[in-house]
Amino acid sequence: MSKITIIGSGFAGLTAVKTLRKQDKTAEITLISPRAELVYMPSLIWVPSGAASKKDIVIPLDNFFKRMNVVHIVSEVTGLENQGRSVVTPIGTYENDALIIASGGRFIKKLPGIEFAITPCEGIKAAEDIRDRVKSMDGGDIAIGFSGNPKEPSAMRGGPMFEFLFGLDTQLRAEGRRDKFNLTFFTPAAKPGARLGEKAVDGILSEMKKRNITTHLGHKIKQFTAEKVVTEGGEFAADFILFMPGMTGNTWFDNTDLTRSEGGLLKANQFCEVEGFDNVFVAGDSGSFPGPEWMPKQAHMADLQAAAAAKNALDNLDDKASSHTFKIELMCIVDSNNKGMYVSRNLKGGLMLPNCRLMHIAKKVFGWWYLRQYR
Repeated sequence: MSKITIIGSGFAGLTAVKTLRKQDKTAEITLISPRAELVYMPSLIWVPSGAASKKDIVIPLDNFFKRMNVVHIVSEVTGLENQGRSVVTPIGTYENDALIIASGGRFIKKLPGIEFAITPCEGIKAAEDIRDRVKSMDGGDIAIGFSGNPKEPSAMRGGPMFEFLFGLDTQLRAEGRRDKFNLTFFTPAAKPGARLGEKAVDGILSEMKKRNITTHLGHKIKQFTAEKVVTEGGEFAADFILFMPGMTGNTWFDNTDLTRSEGGLLKANQFCEVEGFDNVFVAGDSGSFPGPEWMPKQAHMADLQAAAAAKNALDNLDDKASSHTFKIELMCIVDSNNKGMYVSRNLKGGLMLPNCRLMHIAKKVFGWWYLRQYR
């Protein structure tokens, strides 16, 4: 009986479980993660306005693990041994015949004054902090921005910041206090959202203009303080900062010999195999994959990579060569609390649909439908 270990219980880890179980009813699957829960990140954007709360976003996985016959080890991972065949944790070492690493990425927190900013995608607490802070403010300057990892163009997550920005604008208008706030959007890129495609950049910038949101674009960020954002192109007032830094690999990768990309992620091929290692796979934010610069770090992409990794792992254990690749595709709805803008892109081209109420509803329905499998 094959022993397969998965590290991480995010989108990629859980899709790997489902794919393995669908194809092999008997494999011994062990999943290692700090908590038996999935945080459904796409819904965090609705927490500040009160449209979503913890129960909508944090999904307990005990039943899912039972149903899938998965042994869940509640722990962090600290390293690997024996070319990936042993996973080291503070509570023991776990052996495997194949390993799938799906432990997500880590935000780069090197910027001076980063402690003055909240990084929304760090989880439910961050989103609740935004909600409480905005509620407590009588007015003032709010700055919302993101940056990337210069050595890893794909390791950034800008989309949600547009959603927090537009969502906050919608919320403050609904509360009748938008006139008391200045909203500024900032990023070192001259064209924010360029990965979504040319049309999306125009759509996003004109949406900002329409909502009277100030922009500060194309300047490297130098530091944050309690009352301002400082860039190489000047500074502007900020009583409250929401900021999404670029991403790099988990700290435990440093305790392994795994092949790394220049930006610190695990270097993978088109079959999601970690280069130079047998039966060690990576999916989602932990990996650096071959593909265009706009290839997204988002749940949809993580799911596609995890399915390929799981199928290849089973093939390898069956003495077959890896043959499953993943489709490169970006798909998102940039939501603004009451409307949404649909954007998709693949190697053939892209599509953008204008802001409409239907897309906001579609995003909500999709979340409910997606999470049904885990509830």
